Amino acid sequence: MYNHGLATFVLGQAYGMTPDPRVGRTLDKALGLIARTQGPNGGWNYVATPQDGDLSLSVMQAKALRSAVDSGFEIPSIVIEKAITNVRGHYWPQGNPQAPEDQLRQVPGQFTYAKGGGNATVAMAAAGVVCLQEFGQYDDWRIGKSMEVVTAAIAKVQSPPPGSGQMPFDAYTLNYVGQSLYQVGGDTWRAHYPKLRDCLVTAQMQDPKNPATDGKWLPGAHVGQKPGDLYGTAVAVFVLAIPNRYLPILQEGRIDEMADRFTSTVR
Repeated sequence: MYNHGLATFVLGQAYGMTPDPRVGRTLDKALGLIARTQGPNGGWNYVATPQDGDLSLSVMQAKALRSAVDSGFEIPSIVIEKAITNVRGHYWPQGNPQAPEDQLRQVPGQFTYAKGGGNATVAMAAAGVVCLQEFGQYDDWRIGKSMEVVTAAIAKVQSPPPGSGQMPFDAYTLNYVGQSLYQVGGDTWRAHYPKLRDCLVTAQMQDPKNPATDGKWLPGAHVGQKPGDLYGTAVAVFVLAIPNRYLPILQEGRIDEMADRFTSTVR
């Protein structure tokens, strides 16, 4: 389902740029699978069965669903509503998680890989932000809390050695960090994106005599060898190209219709 969510997102972007009916038919089937395999608590698992899983699964389906909505496809409201509730369940505050919400707003916290605070990484802090933004929950207070974690991590990034191929974060983390900055926008974007951009430009490998290494970036984690090089380079190019807003999903920072549609029913 991780691969399926990513593939469905790509189909949605392709359909948004070239409304080929063949892509549309396949996209419709792919969306149907996402809806049918949603777990009882609003999440997804790695296999195509209706089970709940971790936040990394939810963010892939969130991007797929938002991509389809942007292209004019109808998604059942209950699917989005359950997903929003599930993502919020992955937010973990410092201190007593059962405290009243007005108290939770006053303490640090972030989105985590597993419910109950498991694996509180920068990647998952950013992924939770991406999820809620894709679902139109632009003003959710948890976004700001998680972005404090993301921006603090960016502040610690050191400029890489020139031509080293080393990205400011591993490719998986950078993918969500870059998107979260763009979606939140404003001062947060202006203050922190330039550092990511400059690090990537500095680190790009330069070796005109060796086509195998010239122009690439290294992934840093998760995937190695030639597939890893492709992965790292693809993420770096995507993050560098975000300001150009080539993809349909980047051309609409906010869709108020989504916020109006779901905020009233999901708290």
